[in-house]
Amino acid sequence: MSKVKLTKNELKGQREALTRFSRYLPVLQLKKQQLQTEISKISHKIEEVSRSIAAFRTKVETWVDVFAEELNLFDWIKAGRIFLEEGNVAGIDIPIYKDIEFIEKPYDLYSTPLWADGGIKAVKETAALKARLLVLEKQRQILREELRITTQRVNLFEKVKIPEAKENIRRIRIFLGDLFTAEVVRGKIAKAKLEKKNKVLQAAEAG
Repeated sequence: MSKVKLTKNELKGQREALTRFSRYLPVLQLKKQQLQTEISKISHKIEEVSRSIAAFRTKVETWVDVFAEELNLFDWIKAGRIFLEEGNVAGIDIPIYKDIEFIEKPYDLYSTPLWADGGIKAVKETAALKARLLVLEKQRQILREELRITTQRVNLFEKVKIPEAKENIRRIRIFLGDLFTAEVVRGKIAKAKLEKKNKVLQAAEAG
């Protein structure tokens, strides 16, 4: 525990600090709850998107025999930029998936297999889902880091700052109380000595 001055000014400062800590702690606790809720929601979305990607993968696997032909869909289509928007959760900026750009090359409809259109569509949908998944994972990463910091602050206030301020206030009040009692006792002793001295003087004058 840090050393504190056992003075009235320090007592005032410790009381003000305790008030600040007690007012700020519920704000941190609320933020922690919000972050935990949002992280849970994002985790569920990640699971849903992951299942969708797996479903598309299964669908594409049904074309494996056809893909054995010497054709590569990625000669015709490639994923480009991912477009994002800015969102905010519990005061934290996070990226929001908006869209994905595709770079496509034209191909001859007559010379390509019938499955090409479906294959390209599946590639687009899978790439879009993967892009969304990537952004969701980034969101979760950002919020988890913020949750870690917020939890540390909650623990600091709950387990260190508030108990420390209360203990400092208790120590200072005891010290000041003892000091006041000692001053009262000294005052009474001084008064008693003065009264005794006056009685001696009065007796001497009377004699």
